[in-house]
Amino acid sequence: MPVTGIGGFFFRSRDTKALADWYLTHLGVGAPENVWIWNQQAGPTVFAPFKEDSDYFAADHRWMLNLRVEGLDDLIASLKAAGIEVITKPEWDATPEIGRFARIHDPEGNPIELWEPASPPA
Repeated sequence: MPVTGIGGFFFRSRDTKALADWYLTHLGVGAPENVWIWNQQAGPTVFAPFKEDSDYFAADHRWMLNLRVEGLDDLIASLKAAGIEVITKPEWDATPEIGRFARIHDPEGNPIELWEPASPPA
């Protein structure tokens, strides 16, 4: 296959600098010297269209960004300390072989799912 991964994620913003700074500060997405470039760790990426009437994320959004994370509990604590609302639900973690989830919204209301994949068996 000629496609080797996702090369970018582009979306509209009312204040591109402020939003890029928010992602860098709270989620580590980007780099201080160039917020547009983000060198990621290798790992799984889920690419999945959802049914039009899915309730997995808000109906008024056509997409939801899912970020793979390490140390979800520490990240949740950091986000809450910064005044960012974090949503968790037990049913999101009902399949431990997939991992754990939390949800936040960026300052412009864009949905972000935080996914800590399950650790591979030892």
